[in-house]
Amino acid sequence: PTPSLWLFSPHLSLIDTVSPQCPDSCHCAWDTATVLCSDAGLREIPEGIPPETVSLHLERNYIRSIPESAFSDLVHLRDLYLSHNRIDSLATGALRHLGPELRLLDLSHNQLRQASREEFGPTRAKTRLYHNPWHCDCALQELMEALNLDRWEDPGSLGEHAGQPLVKLLDSGVNFCSLQRKTTDIAMLVTMFVWFFMVIVYVVYYVRQNQAEARRHLEYLKSLPSPRKTPTETDTLSTGF
Repeated sequence: PTPSLWLFSPHLSLIDTVSPQCPDSCHCAWDTATVLCSDAGLREIPEGIPPETVSLHLERNYIRSIPESAFSDLVHLRDLYLSHNRIDSLATGALRHLGPELRLLDLSHNQLRQASREEFGPTRAKTRLYHNPWHCDCALQELMEALNLDRWEDPGSLGEHAGQPLVKLLDSGVNFCSLQRKTTDIAMLVTMFVWFFMVIVYVVYYVRQNQAEARRHLEYLKSLPSPRKTPTETDTLSTGF
């Protein structure tokens, strides 16, 4: 059989010579190097995505996680759509393999609560993270400051900032890293106070126990009969005088 092959024209457009194999449950537009896997009932990233893919649509599926090697071969990828899934976790470095050509990364409308810069790598693509139940902490703030965010209403989910747009919170000067450090300092102070209190209680208990033992011993000594002098000892003393 004739091998599958994509060829590039001098204008960098794809010429439909012999079409590569399209992943199961997906449709492929070879002229634009677009792979369409939207509304396909997928529960994981499909295998066999052509490495020449420029635009990959995986929105509106049931994908829950992104493994580290999911997109490692897609060096020409420019647009990655993962919105409206159930993604709640990203493997460490899951998006690190995306090439410098990536222009858009859409992870909106998922179940992400936590993420860090390690999962995203050095990407400078326009990134959509809104409509996720984010837990507002220092790691998330560092991630938001590192990414090229699509400025959208992004409701937070926990604490006093619940329901407020995350990007607006950061713009207003809220510093979750500072809040986290303050919380840590307070926790350390409380821990030190508890330990100090326990030491004081132990010392007081120890002193009182020793005092009680000393009193009992003294009472025992007092209860002992006084030694009586024998007649011989009396005569000896009289003779001496």
